[in-house]
Amino acid sequence: MTFELHRIEYHIANLRTRFPFKYGIASLEVVPHLFVRVELTASGDRAFGTAADSLAPKWFTKVAERPFQEEIEEIIEVITRAGDRALERSGAGSPASDFYSFWRALYEAGRAENLPPLLTSFGSSMIERAVIDALCRVWNTPFAELVRSDRLGIPTDVADPSRLPAPRRSVIARHTVGLGDPLTPADITEPVDDGLPHSLDQCIAAYGLSHFKLKLCGTVERDVDRMSTIAGLLDGRDFAFTLDGNEQYREVAAFREMWASLAESADLSRLCFVEQPFHRDVALSDETGRELRAWAGRPPMIIDESDGELESAAQALARGYIGTSHKNCKGVIKGLINACAFAARSEPTVMSGEDLVNVGPVALLQDLAVAATLGVEHVERNGHHYFRGLGQFPDALQAQVMRHHDDLYERGRIDVPTVAIRDGRVSVGSLIDAPFGCNFVPELAGLVPLADWRYEMLV
Repeated sequence: MTFELHRIEYHIANLRTRFPFKYGIASLEVVPHLFVRVELTASGDRAFGTAADSLAPKWFTKVAERPFQEEIEEIIEVITRAGDRALERSGAGSPASDFYSFWRALYEAGRAENLPPLLTSFGSSMIERAVIDALCRVWNTPFAELVRSDRLGIPTDVADPSRLPAPRRSVIARHTVGLGDPLTPADITEPVDDGLPHSLDQCIAAYGLSHFKLKLCGTVERDVDRMSTIAGLLDGRDFAFTLDGNEQYREVAAFREMWASLAESADLSRLCFVEQPFHRDVALSDETGRELRAWAGRPPMIIDESDGELESAAQALARGYIGTSHKNCKGVIKGLINACAFAARSEPTVMSGEDLVNVGPVALLQDLAVAATLGVEHVERNGHHYFRGLGQFPDALQAQVMRHHDDLYERGRIDVPTVAIRDGRVSVGSLIDAPFGCNFVPELAGLVPLADWRYEMLV
């Protein structure tokens, strides 16, 4: 199934959070949201495909002293280089023989740059997603059906999608409790009067939340206090949670000591897993693996930031972890390969769904479409909380979302489309039935062409 790329365009929307989102070493208040638009021909027909994502600093490369501007400009450069390579390899007169070969060559070319693997994977993933979207449209086939066909050219010894469960039509929203997020109105120091819930107890009441992601600060007393407060807010209702270690530990012994103290003071019976407690520099080392495997009764742990290479998930399982996360920013096919490999194993594994302030009108929809296709039960969702719906996007884009995806979005809570979370769940049926998450070609008029964008526009 050959295809030929004709052009790639880039546009940006500048977004501001409702209130700061503190994750790891960063506190996010403003962020550029990049749209990638490809045009290609396949099977004699021409189609457009779109991908989008926030260019969040301090995750792809966690270097505290680097300025945000330097990191964001580097992310943009990596993405546009991936686009240039895609056009060189599959442009006019040299069509790609199949999607998998195209994607693998794009991935390997990025890998050869010797940049942090999460960064280069993000670059190739933006082009990957846009091309998938276009192919779904030109073949009039939803993504969940496309991955189960042979049209993408993925060898079955690489990924066998027949092992995957049926796509989900709703998923549980796992609500992130950021390090600076207020738990009750008494904790709010700067009120946000925009019609949406702010404190955690308000979010629980508004959305019927039952699953949570708690970011560990590393101080046992504070972590235990926050966990106890959250349990009290749930008033005896059934709930579950994950803990995010944010790469705080470089030694297993130090984490074991902290975990022993935490286990003595907190109720961990509802814990699903601990996400990435160890710094990416040591998380997959042989020494860390030996110490984890020797730790009887260790908590269930998955990797996230360490999952930068195609081999990372398998290495993690061999070293004592139980799984990894899926994020579209790490690669759609990469997530598919991991999910199929996990499904083939006899022992329990975890493919979690995580995100990084993921918002519509494209990124959220495509990420949910992949997570639902892979069978992920609960997915971390940030954007509905840290951004005021789709209010910062052009009216035409807002109207397209509401016209095509009124199961995922609603109007009524406020005057712009917001994610509809009911009884702690989000409906994704329209995303599964769409070509690739979005049942429309996004209208990009009103966004800033990348050539005209400057970092100073953010502030």
